[in-house]
Amino acid sequence: METLLAFLFVLSVLVFVHEYGHYWVAIKNGVKVEAFSIGFGPELFGWQDKKGTRWKVSLIPLGGYVKMFGDMNPASAGHRDDIDAEEAKYAFHHKGVGARAAIVFAGPLANFIFAIVVFTVLFAAVGQQRALPVVGKVLVNSPAAAAGLMTDDRITGIDGQTVEWFSELSEIVRAHPAEVLALSVLREGDTLALSVTPEAVEAEEGGSNQTFGRLGITAGAFETSRDGVIDSVRRAFETSYTLTSQTFAAIGEMISGDRDSSELGGPIRIAQMSGEVAEGGLGPLLFFMGYLSISLGLINLMPVPVLDGGHLVFYAVEAIRGKPLGAKAQEYGFRIGAGLVFSLIIFATWNDLTQLGVFSFLKGLAG
Repeated sequence: METLLAFLFVLSVLVFVHEYGHYWVAIKNGVKVEAFSIGFGPELFGWQDKKGTRWKVSLIPLGGYVKMFGDMNPASAGHRDDIDAEEAKYAFHHKGVGARAAIVFAGPLANFIFAIVVFTVLFAAVGQQRALPVVGKVLVNSPAAAAGLMTDDRITGIDGQTVEWFSELSEIVRAHPAEVLALSVLREGDTLALSVTPEAVEAEEGGSNQTFGRLGITAGAFETSRDGVIDSVRRAFETSYTLTSQTFAAIGEMISGDRDSSELGGPIRIAQMSGEVAEGGLGPLLFFMGYLSISLGLINLMPVPVLDGGHLVFYAVEAIRGKPLGAKAQEYGFRIGAGLVFSLIIFATWNDLTQLGVFSFLKGLAG
């Protein structure tokens, strides 16, 4: 039950943010919004505001939509032809191509803004647990053991550089495989000078084999650190950029075959992960929501009809041609896009069920 509630909370917040981006820019451009729904299917409950928008929560909590005046359906695929000149002022499809593009782009943009705000709050108010350069476990026959490092040793300097965090220590060690490094170690109040030669380890990174240094120790102490507002905003942008780059890289590796497509997860895996991170507290949950918000924004920007990116492609073509694509071309585009999205959902769900061992379980029952 806790996993389900965490999933519904995370997904509902992210869907609301995305759809509110569409809604807010639509209202600012004079478009009447008929419905704002969290979820699809039959309405569970809702209310009507003074502007005529029906705000509602629907039965199937796997997305949402904003239906604008003049649309044939919530996906804005097609528009009504029975609108008079007065009503056209408030219809989405009668707005200029720039206004329509802004309304469509606002959804993904809202997801990116939300992620930056969430990360800023995380870094400034909640803080992050960071590992201190204190030795936890020393692996047997490791370079650290050979150098005489012991549990609870605090490494204050390496190769002439002061270190405050375990991550800084790790970066220096990784960059100097098979090289002698000088360590400054604090042990029970005494400062010791030790020498260590990190083991050279080969691993695949970025599609090629790389050689890294390894000491053979784990972190033995942690501290929750908080940044100032300015540093938090900077780190929030950096984190968002890093996650975006990693997502593009992962998609590219899946397409090229360098990455296993079984890593692609769907609603079931998101639900499972929501429950797991919720157990870890507010910090992990916020980071997870920020990561998912970026992912949702990127997915919607894919140039696939039905998604926001597909609409933007149509509008770009319209801006270049001076007129929109024909109704038949758009209809076929939306059909193909819907098929692609539906196939992707099925594939991701199949991966989820496979990872959970559902098919193995059923095969065992059949046997």
